[in-house]
Amino acid sequence: MELKIFRVTGEIRKPNLETTFRKEVIAIKPEHAVEKVYSEIGSRHRVKRFQIKINTVEELSPQEIENPLLRKLIVGEEK
Repeated sequence: MELKIFRVTGEIRKPNLETTFRKEVIAIKPEHAVEKVYSEIGSRHRVKRFQIKINTVEELSPQEIENPLLRKLIVGEEK
């Protein structure tokens, strides 16, 4: 099993909050990445799953990773 980095983009639609998001997560499959995003955004913003709309899920190469913690974890220490 190899862990991959996925970028999940979507929208949060609450009565008092409408915003877009883009989140990078580590997962084995795209389905796991979506579940992780539902969990993290739901707990952080107090939204239910039906209020989160996932637009895209894409696998990233190591050069495309924007999150510095994930980049360091995957690519390793650059000297």
